[in-house]
Amino acid sequence: MIPRAALLLGLAGVLPFAWGTLTTWFPGLVPGWLPQRLVGPYVQVFYGSVILSFMSGVLWGFATRASGRAAAIGYAVSTLPALWVAFLVGGGWERSSLVLIAGFLGLLALDAGFQKHGLAPAWWLRLRLLLTGLVVICLALPLL
Repeated sequence: MIPRAALLLGLAGVLPFAWGTLTTWFPGLVPGWLPQRLVGPYVQVFYGSVILSFMSGVLWGFATRASGRAAAIGYAVSTLPALWVAFLVGGGWERSSLVLIAGFLGLLALDAGFQKHGLAPAWWLRLRLLLTGLVVICLALPLL
């Protein structure tokens, strides 16, 4: 069972993605004083880049549960989401949204690997499947 706090905080972390989708489809929701970078796909790209990079740190933490060669591999692969953002996000919101979708799906594969090797909590993959699904839907909707 996913701990309640992890579930609620994880779902709260989806809110900026949902806000981006809503303000893309319904621009009338945006107060005039809010900077453009905090609405629509722009907030999704900015926040998605932050979260994907943050998840590198989460995976790094899981790698500390391993030792020897397994730890070295864990540390190495944990850097991939942040490097993905650093080198591939950019070139307009449409391209960046597609890159982030691919990045979050790739992160899910890394999550599964850490789970398989017993480095993530037993409930981790269930939480990540839910959150990744929601994030990918939110990133994809403005592209339609």
